Amino acid sequence: MIMKQNRDKSNVLRLFKLILKLYKYHILIVLVCIVISSLATLASTLFTRTLIDDYISPMLSSTSISSFLGNVGLGPDYSPLAKALLRLALALAVGVGASYTFNVIMIYVGQGTMFKLRHNVFQHMESLPLKYFDTHPHGDIMSVYTNDIDTLRQVIGQSIPRLFQSIVTIVSTFISMIILSIPLSLLSIILAFIMYLVTKKLGKLSKKYFTQRQKKLAALNGYIEEMIEGQRVIKVFSREEKAKELFSEKNEDLRKSVFNANKVANIVMPINGNISNLGYVLIAIVGAIIALSNKDFWILNGINGAALSLGSLVAFLTLHKNFSRPVSQISSEVNSIIMASAGADRVYDVLDQISEEDNGMVELIKEENNKWAWSDGNVKKSLQGEVSLQNVDFSYTAGKQILFDINLIAYPGQKIAFVGGTGAGKTTITNLINRFYEIEDGVILYDGFNIKNIKKDSLRKSLGIVLQETQLFSGTVLDNIRYGREDATEQECIEAAKLVYAHSFISRLPQGYHTVLDSSGGNLSQGERQLLSIARAAVAAPPVLILDEATSSIDTRTERMIQLGIDSLMKGRTTFVIAHRLSTIQNADYIMVLDRGRIIERGKHNELLEQRGKYYELFTGNQIVS
Repeated sequence: MIMKQNRDKSNVLRLFKLILKLYKYHILIVLVCIVISSLATLASTLFTRTLIDDYISPMLSSTSISSFLGNVGLGPDYSPLAKALLRLALALAVGVGASYTFNVIMIYVGQGTMFKLRHNVFQHMESLPLKYFDTHPHGDIMSVYTNDIDTLRQVIGQSIPRLFQSIVTIVSTFISMIILSIPLSLLSIILAFIMYLVTKKLGKLSKKYFTQRQKKLAALNGYIEEMIEGQRVIKVFSREEKAKELFSEKNEDLRKSVFNANKVANIVMPINGNISNLGYVLIAIVGAIIALSNKDFWILNGINGAALSLGSLVAFLTLHKNFSRPVSQISSEVNSIIMASAGADRVYDVLDQISEEDNGMVELIKEENNKWAWSDGNVKKSLQGEVSLQNVDFSYTAGKQILFDINLIAYPGQKIAFVGGTGAGKTTITNLINRFYEIEDGVILYDGFNIKNIKKDSLRKSLGIVLQETQLFSGTVLDNIRYGREDATEQECIEAAKLVYAHSFISRLPQGYHTVLDSSGGNLSQGERQLLSIARAAVAAPPVLILDEATSSIDTRTERMIQLGIDSLMKGRTTFVIAHRLSTIQNADYIMVLDRGRIIERGKHNELLEQRGKYYELFTGNQIVS
């Protein structure tokens, strides 16, 4: 069972820590710009009080009109107002510049963080054991790179700076409100607390639905990928209607989860908006009563002791809007944060998977003459290629044992064949030799070394493997042959292709060895793809070969053509062969007959026929083992 590392309580918090680690100076600049932008906005709000109390009210007051007209009787002197407006314009210009700066920086931070996360996930994915990929749908893993990481884009680029800005605005605005009026400030706090409770309650419910949404989206992506890969089979069995029916079900599941998530999330803003509007009316009424009462009671004044004037009331109402808007804005960003939380959970679920352990000290080294040697740091000797399994037991999952007491030895240069029905354990044995999975009991020796003491990377490089399912990569034919050995020359790749009879069809391709293959070699036949995978193993020149039904996708005529090439390839190399066609393993040094995870017969072809056991039944009853 794949275990997970301990994780912080909140994966969103882990994401923030990553951002601070990568961009702490950028975030510092952003914070400074947010403070400047918020203070500029606050200055424009407080200017309303100055405009009314110091300019408009005196102009409307008949008792002060003469002093306002100036000494020469030329009409009102607007120069003080013009200077004040100029100062305000400069403050707002600085605020706009600061706002533009921090938004640009956060775009850079957001894209950089997503780049780093994708990099980290891919790097970590390559370190995971094969079991992880066998137990997780590939479409689900793909969804982590696309949908889940993309959900973090908005929260990093927009939600985080808005949250910072909201906090700064709330603090600075509240201080200004307390200075203007204590009772009205208390009323604003009560309304803000009600909005907080609404946001908290609905946010908790919304988190559950957004998590479901990400899972349903991953399931739909996985199904689509599966259907694209399986189109040939779908059409062969006329399953188009059933495929569409299943797609509709999964699509409907996604629609419902998205609807439920947005249904809850989208009512937060309207509710808080209405609470804010109600508060605006209440504060206007209470403030008007206080301002018109002309009573100078300290409890009705601001913290500076000044009575509430008409200008102060207008400014306070604007401050209340500015105070409640960030609270409401925070509630609107809750949707993005919740969605990002669900995405971050799935991203860190991959990052928290335990990597493959490799405590090996012995290294297998390929020398210039294509010969192999082993080194433990002190001694260096030639690698012979002897493989031995002693009392090996294995289970993929606890309580369901697959292999029982497997014992065999393959001496250097021997060809060992495995036959048996589907699920007998043939491929499982080879997966244990290269440590794709770890055995439960017993030991596997490679030239006398326990394979657990050999570095996995060098162990697997020394094992040439041709799988039943061919996997080619985007690139040229030459790139794919060279995949198992990057330093191979073009001539060496050509010789390997000739050895397995792939040179003929490669030469007929438009650009020969430099022909670019479609994804997974879609412009080649199945047999041609298989030949390339065999050539890829040949150019690696490993001391041990594993052929897992390597000719299963090649017709009988082609099989006969490449059999001599495979025999040449196997000379001097220890070889394990898994074959459905018993005709391909008659010349094996030993044939191991497996049944339900046990070796029930072993020997040469003629010896096993004479025993008239399971192998005899397989050989005489049907040439194809199923």
